[in-house]
Amino acid sequence: MQVTRELFDEVMVPNYNPASMVPVKGEGSRVWDQEGKEYIDFAGGIAVNVLGHCHPELVKVLKEQGEQLWHLSNVYTNEPAIRLAKKLNDATFSERVYFANSGAEVNEAALKLARRYALEHFSPSKDKIIAFTQGFHGRTFFTVTVGGQAAYSDGFGPKPGAVEHCAYNDLAAFAELINDDTCAVMMEPLQGEGGIITPDPDFVKGVKALCEKHNALLIFDEVQSGVGRTGHLYAYMGLDVIPDILTTAKSLGGGIPIGAMLTTAKIAASLKPGTHGSTYGGNPLACAIAEKTLDIINDQAILDGVKSKEALFREHLERINAKYHIFSEIRGKGMLLGCAMNEKYQGRARDFMMAATEQGLMCLVAGMNVVRFAPSLVIPDADIVEGLKRFEAGIAHVVANDKLAETV
Repeated sequence: MQVTRELFDEVMVPNYNPASMVPVKGEGSRVWDQEGKEYIDFAGGIAVNVLGHCHPELVKVLKEQGEQLWHLSNVYTNEPAIRLAKKLNDATFSERVYFANSGAEVNEAALKLARRYALEHFSPSKDKIIAFTQGFHGRTFFTVTVGGQAAYSDGFGPKPGAVEHCAYNDLAAFAELINDDTCAVMMEPLQGEGGIITPDPDFVKGVKALCEKHNALLIFDEVQSGVGRTGHLYAYMGLDVIPDILTTAKSLGGGIPIGAMLTTAKIAASLKPGTHGSTYGGNPLACAIAEKTLDIINDQAILDGVKSKEALFREHLERINAKYHIFSEIRGKGMLLGCAMNEKYQGRARDFMMAATEQGLMCLVAGMNVVRFAPSLVIPDADIVEGLKRFEAGIAHVVANDKLAETV
């Protein structure tokens, strides 16, 4: 069978529109397509490939665990799941862990847990959930409703109720919205899909204080910001605010699907046997690889390296912008950065992403106005420099075409 991009359109549901090239091999921060063309990967599988492609230590664990035990279901437990849960608890505020397969699934679990906890400890009327506009929490109907982007949630019929939204970084508006009927507040401690928006530290502390005042659980969605991506193991560690529930996925598995919900023993007690579950959640193959990923990332030298790599990115991006004047600002933290289009280039982020791809750089967008970078945390500095050289070549191409069009 000849596998082509055209065959994709014939056999797949059309909810995706992938690039014209088809990647077939990856190693470290480099990827090769069917034609043998090489790309530098600043996309990281959307902040998933935290150690790059085919990291030798992860490959070793994959082979070893692959010859022992793949899947059991939660009728039984397994050693890798128990070890991973213990290490997550030891490394964070958490005392209890629930495993699933994705960020959406652990966010779903967190929201169900919050509702259940409020029901058991307060009253049935305490069911309101507050989230933030331009947030993103997954694609299940519950999580996509809680995410504050109507483009993802409209058009599927009646939505789950008792969900309200507030502007991010607007503490006064949040204070007006929260009350004693609020059971949970879900927020990203660094908004990803919404445009790589960093929170004001006082805003986060104010949200936490108001949650405590109204006995509402604070849920941090660290699906994208977690596992070292900001230069802290989890972003909450750099904000001096401890959530009640934290969700983590993406980078946790180093490329293997896994998600985890972390919380305290008291809160976890509301998910009694039979109240929630996942057939594949906590399977030994995924947990073994996630355990090794966590072991590697939870190292101060790696985390400090993320901060130095951010500085290198910013240095070159500022140089590029001084030449071409297309960004209003460089946003984000660590290895989750966004180049926000200025007024002249509004809505053109995808144009720059596609031009970069043509030059041999894989990157992302975060909405219509932000080019996003979420590379491996251990990407070599030389690959950062070369990747940004290719990015600059893509920018030059777009700008030159714009000038050509103006003269026609």
